[in-house]
Amino acid sequence: MSTAATLAPVPMNDLALQHATIAAQLEAAMAQTVQECSFILGPAVVAFEQAYAAYCGVDHCIGVSNGTDALTLALKCLDLQPGDEVITTPHTFGATAEAVGHLGAQIVFADVEDEYLTLDAARVAERITDRTRVILPVHIYGHPADLDPLRTLADDHGAHLIEDAAQAQGARYKGDVVGSLGVAGCFSFYPGKNLGAYGDAGGITTSDSAMATRIRSLRNHGQVAGGAKFTYGELGYNHRMDGLQGAVLDVKLKHLERWNVRRREIAKRYDEGLAGLDGLSTPSTAAWADPVYHLYVIRCNDRDALAAALKERQIQTAVQYPVPLHATTAFSDCGAAVGDLPVTEKACEQILSLPIFPELDDTQVDRVIEAVRDFFGA
Repeated sequence: MSTAATLAPVPMNDLALQHATIAAQLEAAMAQTVQECSFILGPAVVAFEQAYAAYCGVDHCIGVSNGTDALTLALKCLDLQPGDEVITTPHTFGATAEAVGHLGAQIVFADVEDEYLTLDAARVAERITDRTRVILPVHIYGHPADLDPLRTLADDHGAHLIEDAAQAQGARYKGDVVGSLGVAGCFSFYPGKNLGAYGDAGGITTSDSAMATRIRSLRNHGQVAGGAKFTYGELGYNHRMDGLQGAVLDVKLKHLERWNVRRREIAKRYDEGLAGLDGLSTPSTAAWADPVYHLYVIRCNDRDALAAALKERQIQTAVQYPVPLHATTAFSDCGAAVGDLPVTEKACEQILSLPIFPELDDTQVDRVIEAVRDFFGA
């Protein structure tokens, strides 16, 4: 039997493998964009926007420069004022809250529920006030948040629901694709995402035509879409999607469902192989959710020791996210001190992401399972 040192590493992701499977399609699409010199916005972006809107079941998709800017523009359209509050989760990448803070609104963190680590409606209800303008759940790791109770809270308090779907391209909530269930859905197409560009890119989905029109203007320096060039309706941003990214995403979108199916197959194999280990929890799936496993996240009290043991066997792991946002300097003024959000804080001590990507083969998955079971003496 080969020793761990001689085995090929099992990576968290391998974008080169993915590229190899569709290289001809990608290179043809990029070559056409170069020939057309459509480097900023252009036909490839329009084609992707139309295809992704149809995929999500909404009227509009607006391609932008990255997922952070998608959040910023969606929130900007709600004309947040100083003192307005946005309730969101502390268990997320910093961009979720960062976009709120840059617009001058007050970030309010509510704890997550323990089963899926998504925003807990009961905790949101405790934090909501007459100044709450937005509830901003995150479909963390590709598992949808429970949106119906959050949407009810928003409606009852005259607030808006915006989905941070940066990790959840293709996930479904009660049969509907995420990004279609709030006033807007915000996506990152960072290269490592389930649907990833070849650089930074993002998108906003909505069926609100007025919002879509304004976002198209805001992403392009406030120039009115379809209007005279160099006329500005309001102060905007340079948040346009590159033409090459639109071309890549339009090709990749055609493969997204197949890739997500494979992610679910891998997750099921992990679920079955790691079942029954005392001291380890595998991800839960809600009855109303069809997750896409952007990450496969286990929980273990000996997380760091397990990660070290897997590293010795050439298996990569990661921790997303080791520190809750309210425990970091940038977000220390958001009304939550360490100790106030115990579910998030406990999860951040336990979570560990195992390798998962569509090109991961069963032999590699089984290596991971064997290594984890060996750590637990099973």
